[in-house]
Amino acid sequence: QVQLVESGGGLVQPGGSLRLSCAASGSIFRINVMGWYRQAPGKQRELVATIANNVGTAYADSVKGRFTISRDNAKNTAYLQMSSLKPEDTAIYYCLLNYWERLGVRPSDYWGQGTQVTVSS
Repeated sequence: QVQLVESGGGLVQPGGSLRLSCAASGSIFRINVMGWYRQAPGKQRELVATIANNVGTAYADSVKGRFTISRDNAKNTAYLQMSSLKPEDTAIYYCLLNYWERLGVRPSDYWGQGTQVTVSS
């Protein structure tokens, strides 16, 4: 089994910063991709940022220049540093893990429970 522990969400004023963490543990042979998605009320879940082996990082246009995704491979942990936050960044942020459980199988997806980020004055 796999566990994802997300942390770092909360309430912040516009222009402020938050750092989200996503720690993966359990039956993980190797991680392929870790990423962050978000879902605002009444909207579909959307990609925020991903970080992948041998590919690097990718960002939604709406967060480029403001958000930075990084990964600590030794800790199987991904981070999302969010700066210059806007009210439209308010959403539940979900961590996605794409990983191999063992050699010879296709990678699987696993989602975290989500952490609320609210940007409001």
